[in-house]
Amino acid sequence: MNNKVWLITGAGRGMGVNISKAALAAGHKVVATGRNTDSVAEALGEDKNLLIVRLDVTKQADADAAVNAAVQKFGRIDVLVNNAANFIAGFFEELTQEEIGQQL
Repeated sequence: MNNKVWLITGAGRGMGVNISKAALAAGHKVVATGRNTDSVAEALGEDKNLLIVRLDVTKQADADAAVNAAVQKFGRIDVLVNNAANFIAGFFEELTQEEIGQQL
């Protein structure tokens, strides 16, 4: 897997940080995304092979913009790591239609 372009969601903490750092250390290009780009930047630092993009996975426009930014910067996406999560706690029967939709 030489010189692949990785798009990693939820790259601001936890496994997303570790996966991003491992991909960068292996020489890959990484598009690291998160709802808070400051958190992603703080966790990953700076690297010529790193592009940080805001992405709330519940918003289609954010997803489209992240993909476009990745392709504009690196020309393609080879690997997608879908690591982001959106969790609403509660009993299923007490969730609203909107909350259920956000989980999908």
